[in-house]
Amino acid sequence: MRVLKPGVRLKSAVCETQVMVIKTDGGEHDVRCGGAEMLEMAADAPGGEVDPAFAEGSMMGKRYVNADESLEFLCTKGGKGSLSLDGAPILAKQAKALPTSD
Repeated sequence: MRVLKPGVRLKSAVCETQVMVIKTDGGEHDVRCGGAEMLEMAADAPGGEVDPAFAEGSMMGKRYVNADESLEFLCTKGGKGSLSLDGAPILAKQAKALPTSD
């Protein structure tokens, strides 16, 4: 568990995924990728395998949000592991539909 702040960069311990925190609620959260806790960028990755339950992958350039959109992450480097927050998967943010002009 760690307190997340905007601008913090994290990396996966089991794949190539890297994310940046964009929006946060200021609370403590357990951020994981591929089933393993995400690490600070300066930390050495212990390695390991991606958990098959969290192997949907993450895509560079996509924004990922929790269910109520109170936390948002930008994927800066994609990988094989999928992201989760406090045990629940977080999904890619959907683009808002533009208004039609007639």
